[in-house]
Amino acid sequence: MNIFISNLNYRLTSDDLHDLFSEYGDVQSAKIINDRETGRSRGFGFVEMSDDEANTAIEELNQREIDGKVINVAEARPKDDRPRNNFRRNY
Repeated sequence: MNIFISNLNYRLTSDDLHDLFSEYGDVQSAKIINDRETGRSRGFGFVEMSDDEANTAIEELNQREIDGKVINVAEARPKDDRPRNNFRRNY
């Protein structure tokens, strides 16, 4: 299962995210998303774990304070399910 984590402290690294979620099971991957231009964290990331372990991690970590910020943790939705911001107008 792919897990989406938001409202992360900008100082956290992918390794920090891996360590945090590894308390709940085997982490297959952990990645903080960085801004392409500045390289600075965008304050969100993704973790991949088995379904059972992921559900436990979501339950335990959602709305928990980590490094001074209350994080949001939920199952990641596929790209196709997310609403699109389409600012172009057809005239």
